Amino acid sequence: MKPRGSLSAFAERNGIPVTLYLFTCVGIWVFLLVLLPQVTMLDYSFRANLPPSKVGGSEDVYTLEHYRYFLLGSAANPDGWNALDIGVLVKTLIAALFVTLFDLVICYPVAFLLAKGVRGGGARLLILALIVPFWVNEILRAFAFRILFGATGVLNETGMMLGLWEAPIDFIGSDVALYAGLGYAYILLMIFPLYNAIESLDTNQLEAARDMGASWAQVHRRVVIPYAKPGIASGCTMVFMLSAGALAAPQILGGPSNLWFTQLVYQWFNSGGNWPRGSAYAIILLVVCVGFVMFMMRVFRVSIGAIGR
Repeated sequence: MKPRGSLSAFAERNGIPVTLYLFTCVGIWVFLLVLLPQVTMLDYSFRANLPPSKVGGSEDVYTLEHYRYFLLGSAANPDGWNALDIGVLVKTLIAALFVTLFDLVICYPVAFLLAKGVRGGGARLLILALIVPFWVNEILRAFAFRILFGATGVLNETGMMLGLWEAPIDFIGSDVALYAGLGYAYILLMIFPLYNAIESLDTNQLEAARDMGASWAQVHRRVVIPYAKPGIASGCTMVFMLSAGALAAPQILGGPSNLWFTQLVYQWFNSGGNWPRGSAYAIILLVVCVGFVMFMMRVFRVSIGAIGR
């Protein structure tokens, strides 16, 4: 007997109208809002930066100039390679990785307690307590963090009042506020994938491991973490990609010496007026981030299908 495809089984279970509606919405979403903008930006990245009067003319040809500029800089660059922009990209990736690990360390215990330690009304109250602060707009939250960590902010005033330090600490310049703001901004994207993965784990497995003499550390290392690996990978992927692509938080909370790669993209698009180069930089960021995530998924042996469960 020939096995039925998943599409046929879905249509038989839910009906033809529901199937057509679902696939039409997904198709529009993927093509119109995901593929089309990215393909357009990819096309832009290979075009010369020309005034409108020359677009479509003999000078409007495809070129690798913007990618060459990212690697080598301007023709007058004595270093031979674009150390500033490449350094900013590397620094952005390292910072995004740090934010991801920071969120994972904070969110794992919270997700485990939500999934296995609290039941009924207590769990609902905790979830509400996590969600409600995110009703505040992202820009307002970023400015609130700037006020909190500023030279005359609540943290410095409290520390000096308690005698912990004598002069204000520059939390903005040392990027403490930036990392705290980014970590806070995407914390829910880490908690809920972890919660979903851990919540489906059979509690009997935890009790059996404990009955056999395993400590809590061994239970988490050998039972919970291997089972929740898809949720961990899903949360880490989302936090890493959004942190690397953040723009508002680095602009508001970053110190004067801090430059995020997305700020370079923004500068080429707006103040630089060079949309093809801005597109090339955006494509470089996308490709590098996706490549890094795929590499880490291979290292930890997690498939894309497992993340989507």
